[in-house]
Amino acid sequence: MSAYETLALADVARLAAAIRGEVGKAVVGQGEALDHLLIALFSRGHVLLEGPPGTAKTFLAQSFAVAVGLDFGRIQFTPDLMPGDILGSNLFNFQTSTFTLTRGPIFCELLLADEINRTPPKTQAALLEAMQERRVTLDGAVYPLPESFMVVATQNPIEQQGVYPLPEAQLDRFLFKLRVDYPSEREEMAILTRFGQHSGPPSPQAQGVAPVANAALLDAAARAVAGVTLAEPVAAYIVRLLRATRDSADLACGASPRAGVLLAHAARARAALDGRDYVLPDDVKALAPAVLRHRLLLSPAAEIEGKTTQALVDSLIERTEAPR
Repeated sequence: MSAYETLALADVARLAAAIRGEVGKAVVGQGEALDHLLIALFSRGHVLLEGPPGTAKTFLAQSFAVAVGLDFGRIQFTPDLMPGDILGSNLFNFQTSTFTLTRGPIFCELLLADEINRTPPKTQAALLEAMQERRVTLDGAVYPLPESFMVVATQNPIEQQGVYPLPEAQLDRFLFKLRVDYPSEREEMAILTRFGQHSGPPSPQAQGVAPVANAALLDAAARAVAGVTLAEPVAAYIVRLLRATRDSADLACGASPRAGVLLAHAARARAALDGRDYVLPDDVKALAPAVLRHRLLLSPAAEIEGKTTQALVDSLIERTEAPR
């Protein structure tokens, strides 16, 4: 039995605070993105970080991986990357006349998929089974991944050169799509003060980031989060939000049932980090934009009119009645 078989919600909140403190030793700002990473961690979700180059997307993911103490893997996505470079392959051993599995970098606990949209959809699709079912199938054999397996992917905006759009099936497997924007003037001064004195790329360890968790502790935290109460009126509110996306004339494709399940998991985690054992409608409202924005497709008419998915999500949330 694990030493962390049970964990109180207060302990989950303290663990989250400790992780924030460690990441804050290296990363300036990005508080909202870090909070969403923590919610995804405790609700077993994956996160897509989007922003222009040089905004510390990769450094945030690296610092987060060090702080949570999980086995870390990284894949640099490039146009010539093949599925076998991600999953691995069976190589023939001439000495034993047998095939030996050479495991790819996906066999880890926290995978950084860096610049995921710089590789074609065929290679991106190699992540689908791992992200949904936490397993890998190679030559008919199934290899399980850890329950704590989490993908943190980064991408540059689609209007940047040399990028490919992610398939809808893969986008739907990400719990959150987070926008990492340029820092404020004050934050940028802090970045220059902290890192401008040294040459070469920074590292989390050099900034003093150390592990404050491990897989067993995070498993216990996830179990505690799963016990947070989601009352029927709040669940019905989530369903109304989903159905509103499908009924909108401005959207060619609405949110899937998977989006509702993931939103419920994330709302429980947000409540736990706030020290509550029950979900509020405000938890759903706060998380809905990051859960929905990458799952919706604009109709041709809405595109012509210059509408955006973010504006439509905000409008739907505003118009959908929340329980009192």
